[in-house]
Amino acid sequence: MKGLWIRNTDVYLPDRVLTGGSVYVAGGRIARICGPEEEWSPGDADEVWDAEGLSLVPGFVDVHVHGGGGADVMDAAEDDGAIGRIARFHALHGTTSFLAATMTASRDELGRAVDGVVRAMERGIAAGGAEVLGLHLEGPFLNPRRCGAQNPALIRPFDWEEMEELLARGRGAVRLVTLAPECGDALHRINALASRGVTVSIGHSEADAETVRRAIEAGASHVTHLFNAMNPLHHREPGIVGTALIRDELTVELICDGFHVHPDVVKLVFAVKRRDKIALVTDAIAAAGMPDGDGYRLGGLPVTVKDGKAVLQGSGNLAGSCLTMDRALKQAVAFTGLSLAEVLPALTINPARQIGADDRKGSIEVGKDADLVVLGPDLTVVRTYVKGVRVDG
Repeated sequence: MKGLWIRNTDVYLPDRVLTGGSVYVAGGRIARICGPEEEWSPGDADEVWDAEGLSLVPGFVDVHVHGGGGADVMDAAEDDGAIGRIARFHALHGTTSFLAATMTASRDELGRAVDGVVRAMERGIAAGGAEVLGLHLEGPFLNPRRCGAQNPALIRPFDWEEMEELLARGRGAVRLVTLAPECGDALHRINALASRGVTVSIGHSEADAETVRRAIEAGASHVTHLFNAMNPLHHREPGIVGTALIRDELTVELICDGFHVHPDVVKLVFAVKRRDKIALVTDAIAAAGMPDGDGYRLGGLPVTVKDGKAVLQGSGNLAGSCLTMDRALKQAVAFTGLSLAEVLPALTINPARQIGADDRKGSIEVGKDADLVVLGPDLTVVRTYVKGVRVDG
């Protein structure tokens, strides 16, 4: 098989926008990048596409996905097709790779969900779906007072034996773990997790600034959905929020759906926080891409979706989101007033770097996977390619 030429488009490279550029894809990887004056040969490709007027950007990397298109990551325990349905749904919205995020559950259920995700990864996602880069374990070692949409009845103190079991069942697929460092002996286990190549994230937590500082020293480098399910910023106790905004060791997740974080606060984060330390995520649940209604569940708890906003029935707590990465991009640009080039790293190279995948994901560079998204002038996804294979809508 030969390859694909996408030509005559604005190519968003790591350090500049190449106007009128062309990208040649072969064997699922980026083989060549040409400027408008460089020669190219259509004989080198099966397909040549003139994308004049469009923008070619790196595929989006989402490190926090619970579901989408009617499927939930936790369904993988029993349903071998669940992860594939999630992967396809998000690929249609520009996500080319993601972490499958679990919820707090019983030890047995959580272990079986991990097994199911690993099976899906080993089997591979059929052409037309985003690549699963691994697992994000969001719980069960959280602070029940900041449970958010997690089931407080199943949250438990940090148990290293259970953690080791999950790592073993994950067979290297556990890439990110969210925990509350102030609960149990979680703080003293951060170094052990980080030394195994796991990104440790602070979340669902009431940690004070001193505890966050100690967590950073132990190896924590991430904050799960900044502002949500954590103690708010206080002028005498900066807590997680204040510390995360000023400590460059921490990368912060933001959910730009307009519900989780006010647009002005999103603008504030982009103004204050180092840009290479911001990662946009969806925190999407099974209801993403589905109609409004009452028939949804998250972590075993009933969820209602109205006007695209998902909440737990009874408490009214936000229950993940119905967000997609293409909409997150549009809204981040609108909220901040920044350019596409300025916002784009938060959906691409920043999250890829956080999970150690930036050697092959997150930017348009020769040798990297041909995970590419073509955007229209209004930032609507026109085409998505995962390892050079087009995702058909």
